[in-house]
Amino acid sequence: MKNSMEIKIKADLKNVSTIRLAVSTFISNLNVTVDEIVDIKTAVSEAVTNAIEHGYEESNEDNYVLVNVNLENDEDEIVEILVTDFGVGIEDVSLAMTPEYTTKPEDEHAGMGFTIMESFMDEVLVESDNQSGTKIKLIKKLKRKHS
Repeated sequence: MKNSMEIKIKADLKNVSTIRLAVSTFISNLNVTVDEIVDIKTAVSEAVTNAIEHGYEESNEDNYVLVNVNLENDEDEIVEILVTDFGVGIEDVSLAMTPEYTTKPEDEHAGMGFTIMESFMDEVLVESDNQSGTKIKLIKKLKRKHS
């Protein structure tokens, strides 16, 4: 069985909690543990926050983030989340994914977003094109509960 959800939301940090709640509610029908839900919510928060804070150079009413969630429930349950912004892009993805690298050193906890995503998800893939945005794909293979 496959299921999917798409949310388009204004690029405003106040909306991060809405995305967290929507994603966790959507995946709750799977054979998912509380720890896995927390992992996914944390990674999604980081990805959406990065998209909002780094994707757009200036605040604009037209800026938005698109979040797609795909669930595959065959032999293995897999959660795949794609967070997309349509902003400035990342010039050097490898450098941006280096722990503690930041373009905003004045911000508290800056430079840990990708590291946090990678620690909570099985796979983090990043595609970025200068001036047309960034896509962050988060993949989590759910562990089977033992009865």
